[in-house]
Amino acid sequence: MKYNTPVQSINHDVVVVIVNDSHTTTLKLSPAIQHELELFKKEEKDFLCIPSEGKQYIFIKAQADAEKQRVLGHKVRGAAQKEAKSILIDGNELSSFLFAEGLLLSNYQFLTFKKEKEKEKYSLANIDFVSNLRKDLLVELEAIEKAVYWSRDLVNLPYSSLNATQLAKEMEIKGKEVGIAVEVLEKSKIETLKMGGLLAVNKGSVDPPTFTIMEYKPKEHKNSKPIVLVGKGVVYDTGGLSLKPTAGSMDSMKCDMAGAACMAGAIYATAMLKLPIHLVALIPSTDNRPGGNAYAPGDVVTMYNGTTVEVLNTDAEGRMILADALSYSKKYNPELVIDAATLTGAAVRAIGDKASIMMGNADQKYFDLLTESSVETHERLVHFPFWDDYLDEMKSSVADLKNIGGGNAGMITAGKFLEQFVEAPYIHLDIAGPAFLEKPQDYKGLGGTGTGVRLLVNFFKKLV
Repeated sequence: MKYNTPVQSINHDVVVVIVNDSHTTTLKLSPAIQHELELFKKEEKDFLCIPSEGKQYIFIKAQADAEKQRVLGHKVRGAAQKEAKSILIDGNELSSFLFAEGLLLSNYQFLTFKKEKEKEKYSLANIDFVSNLRKDLLVELEAIEKAVYWSRDLVNLPYSSLNATQLAKEMEIKGKEVGIAVEVLEKSKIETLKMGGLLAVNKGSVDPPTFTIMEYKPKEHKNSKPIVLVGKGVVYDTGGLSLKPTAGSMDSMKCDMAGAACMAGAIYATAMLKLPIHLVALIPSTDNRPGGNAYAPGDVVTMYNGTTVEVLNTDAEGRMILADALSYSKKYNPELVIDAATLTGAAVRAIGDKASIMMGNADQKYFDLLTESSVETHERLVHFPFWDDYLDEMKSSVADLKNIGGGNAGMITAGKFLEQFVEAPYIHLDIAGPAFLEKPQDYKGLGGTGTGVRLLVNFFKKLV
């Protein structure tokens, strides 16, 4: 997609006028279209589409609520013809930016396996603005588009096209594109490091695990210690020997690496924006299968940091691989560690797919900034308690810990389990609800949503 500003010509397939008390259109509209615009200003409706002379003129009312403005972008994408190649947006700077954000996120399509992909594909190639949008806003739109689209693609790709090795390769390609240093640890190195959790989950697979390290370190970074991002990279999850039922469960488990896609997308976008912040992303990756010498309930696994874990459910595999990565983060002496994972069904049962769950032991200032970012991006977070009482559920009689707790507050007990492997201030994000949608939701779409990418980039901007 190309973004241009300011553009006065209306030689576009779609012309969108955002009606706002502080903005008056300068476009030379035909008398008939101008008349329709004046009538629209007096009406209560917030959307009107008028085909005229081979174009579509779309009038919308600017919304005080940022999310409603983005959703209008989605509405216009639905109303605009599939063949439309260019859209001109006429509104003030903020309303135009928010509208364009919703529009471009709605323009995403996953057509990789469609026979008629060329016929189904949207033709939109240019979004132009009448208002003189700041250059940094145009750059941000491009970064959002590329990073969220990539994150969604990764989540939507099936295991047959994206195993752990292929995921690592994807991150190498994107890293090279924007100057992120990427190192991929293969199975032999993972064995040398004794990452017992990652190796245990991988035992049932015919494909090797990977551990990918992405580091973005600009010369003028403002943080003396890096922020470490950890993303769950289970590229496919059968549940292992604790096998999931297929219908409504295993069939969508290509999405179980959405945490990895989130963190990789966030560091990719940050590099595109050239933010002065030092970031490291750690992505442990494998599939979880019941074949071969699969790890089994009752096994005791020694993790990277020496902690022993009694395995009582092989479908609680995400925390096993995350624990090794969280322990490895100590190497960087980080200011803060944040992980993201489609970790628990308990999170979905608690708050559904409208938000992610946030918890941890970091300073309150980080939670406050993340909450602000969640409001601004509408990637909402609910702050759950993180009391030590919940750790009691994770204590084992035969090992240091067990990998599942009781039937209650599973999202919190999982977080407390993970906390035992982190020495730095820590925030855990359980994104199980909004990461993958079974039914379309406005600009978030169907399937992988790329949730967390916009949230974290907004958060990093606040830190610098």
